[in-house]
Amino acid sequence: MNGHEERTDQDGARAVQAGTDEAEPLAEAEAKLAELEDRWLRAVAELDNVRKRIARDTERLRVEERDKVAAQWLPVLDNLERALSAADGDSDANPLIQGVRAVRDQAVATLNRLGYRRRDQTGVPFDPQHHEAVSTVERDDVAPGTVVEVLQPGYGDDQRQLRPAVVVVAKKAE
Repeated sequence: MNGHEERTDQDGARAVQAGTDEAEPLAEAEAKLAELEDRWLRAVAELDNVRKRIARDTERLRVEERDKVAAQWLPVLDNLERALSAADGDSDANPLIQGVRAVRDQAVATLNRLGYRRRDQTGVPFDPQHHEAVSTVERDDVAPGTVVEVLQPGYGDDQRQLRPAVVVVAKKAE
């Protein structure tokens, strides 16, 4: 019996040792699984960040390209304005002038739909964000700093502006 107990002790010790041997690979596997899961979660988060960054960059580039294309059309619109100014007296009777005016109005409406509102108001306070003053005139009938003439209309708003309006501003008469 004594030998049997010894074997049992030995078997028990072996069983305990085998359990320890089996626990080590299991702990290593669990640690490796936790590490892989962490790496996977980080990769998923990084992919989500890349998607968001690409969406932001794509939108920014789209807006920049729209600004560039719209700005390229401003000289065409300016020339239509000049043509209408040159034909000052014939405007109502001449179908050609009516056609040029219709094209100009269509171009202005298109820019407006794209978010570039026309700025050609007189009688408003000078705003350096939206106006470029090229001259001043002495005037008693309006407050100093008031836009009295628009030489070239501006297009855009506070967030996106293609160009400021070129204006003449009133100053106090001396």
